[in-house]
Amino acid sequence: MINLEKLYEYKHIFGFFAQQLTYPEKLHYHPSVIEELLTPDDPAYEHVRRFWDLMHGFSMEQMEELYVQTFDFQKDSTLYMTYFKFEDTKERGQMLAKLKILYQMFGLEMPDHELSDYLPLMCEFIYAASWQGNAQAEKDFSVLAGVIEDGTYHLLKSLEKNENPYYHLIKGLRETLKACVRQEVAKEQ
Repeated sequence: MINLEKLYEYKHIFGFFAQQLTYPEKLHYHPSVIEELLTPDDPAYEHVRRFWDLMHGFSMEQMEELYVQTFDFQKDSTLYMTYFKFEDTKERGQMLAKLKILYQMFGLEMPDHELSDYLPLMCEFIYAASWQGNAQAEKDFSVLAGVIEDGTYHLLKSLEKNENPYYHLIKGLRETLKACVRQEVAKEQ
């Protein structure tokens, strides 16, 4: 299950992930962004720092080209998290509907042109949602975290194989999510 207190503690970082996983804009790569956002204690720090350093070695045009080549033209590095598991089956449609309802329950109006399993949208939802005091939140956010975990596993493998700088960003996202998972203590008998 997801630890909602930890997730809340890191929600600002999910805003950063959402921003970095959309089409690059110059403002998103201002040097102060990372300094204001992360500390060396954050679970994503090392990975995000590596991503940041690699991306700053590119021109803006090269960043845009890398983004398009990575996420728009490679089936195995899509940002649609249920695609890896379900492709275009009925089960995917059901999960998309479930995610859309989850967003609506917590006050997020989805853009009409976007699918609910789009990773930047999912990160933006974590960043923007208000779940404190909601009895259903732990269960609902655990489903969301599971979809992100499943989808980013496949995405990470593809990015690693291609030695893509986005590997480090996705690794940082996964480390942050992992830090938010409630560790179950085994009961002694």
